[in-house]
Amino acid sequence: MQVELGCGQITWRGVPEESVLDDIHQAGYAGAPWGPRGGRTAAQIRDLYASHGLVAAPGYLGGDFWEKSKQDEHLETARKYASISAELGLTEVYVAAGGFNQTTRSGRTRRQAVTNVAPEDKLTDEEFGVLTGTVQAIGEILLERGVRCCFHNHVGTFVETEDEIERLLAATDPEVVFLGPDTGHLAWAGVDVLEFARRHKSRIKTMHLKDIDLAVQAEGHAAGWDYSTFEQNAIWAEIGEGGVDFPTLFGILDSAGFGGWLIVETDVTQKSSPLESAKISRENLRALGI
Repeated sequence: MQVELGCGQITWRGVPEESVLDDIHQAGYAGAPWGPRGGRTAAQIRDLYASHGLVAAPGYLGGDFWEKSKQDEHLETARKYASISAELGLTEVYVAAGGFNQTTRSGRTRRQAVTNVAPEDKLTDEEFGVLTGTVQAIGEILLERGVRCCFHNHVGTFVETEDEIERLLAATDPEVVFLGPDTGHLAWAGVDVLEFARRHKSRIKTMHLKDIDLAVQAEGHAAGWDYSTFEQNAIWAEIGEGGVDFPTLFGILDSAGFGGWLIVETDVTQKSSPLESAKISRENLRALGI
């Protein structure tokens, strides 16, 4: 595949931005996701990244999309993301629902319910309808500037489980709302990553590459761990050191003519530094021809 490979900044916690960008460049990546920090313009983002040998990769737009009172705010944010993305020459934005600390009808939060989501932990039908309507509207706004809304699944949010993801995809126009899935969050939620990719390969336009320890996933699911406990028990692994079958996954994407951005992330690393983590993932991807 001819792809562009980026690295997310999430592994570097409490590190100055310029040092993070330097590390990502040193580890061998072409870019890193852009963000709206400080109200920067597209030109300022481009210049900052270029000064560290990088280009801007697709950004991330998250929100409480099920809250009708916030819909206008979300759509205005989408217009800003559309404008900056287009000016940066990007054609995708990751769009994700929130909900981590939202108390559900069960009395617990989605952070507490990870991998064991019960019906009362989910949005009501009305709330889910607002969510899908907002995501559809965001997609339409982005497309006006030639940018695709790529929905991004995430454990601990209101679109975590396979049925929640499929429900959202069925309720939105596939020519307006595309996919930017996260391999690690799919596997963590118990979704078969390869079957998911086969089913939706024509809708996937960008992807976050994460790996997880499947034994930790199984242990935590059985024990009912919350989000933080999974991370404390090393759910995350560098690319190629966990249980996601990346060689087969890339074959599926290649068969669909995929040619977009792939963004490597290890949310919490057990290695000595974020730079070491990023280098290991990069080397393992290079060995796979990426």
